[in-house]
Formats: sequence, C-alpha cells, structure tokens
Amino acid sequence: MATTPQTRGYTATKDQLLARLRRIGGQVTGIEGMVEDERYCIDVLTQIAAVQAALDKVALGLLDGHARHCVIDGPDELMAAVGRLTRRG
Repeated sequence: MATTPQTRGYTATKDQLLARLRRIGGQVTGIEGMVEDERYCIDVLTQIAAVQAALDKVALGLLDGHARHCVIDGPDELMAAVGRLTRRG
C-alpha cells in the first residue's frame, strides 16, 4: 500500500525556510567567534538580538502557514502554538 507524503503548511516555501535557517546558523557561529575573541559585550548582545528576531520571523512564518493549512482542531490548537512561541525565559 503506497502512502502519500503529508504536506505541511511550509512545504511551498521549504527551500526559503532552510536557506534562512542556514543563515541564522551562520550568525550563531559568528557569535561564538565573537565570544571566543572577547568582543565588546554590547556587540555580542546586538548579534544575539538579531538572531532572536530572525528566529521569530521564521516562527511567525511557520505559524502563519500552520494557521492557513494545518489547523484541524480549531482555535485551541492555534492558541496553544502561539503560547509556545511567545514563552521566553
């Protein structure tokens, strides 16, 4: 019995998503280098904030795709996903 691969909300933009995540990985590697080189704390914190903003943008894009294509259990599932995304600490 053949199974059809499941389509996710981000399937259409998967290549863009992966490229963005690779760039974020490069930014994190750059931050590691900054710490190893004992760069100025504010410069390191600025780069960390940039990575957090980039990850937030990815997460919001995924959430948008999820809301448009994947939500099958209605608002409760969506709001739980939003709650997980916005928890920090």
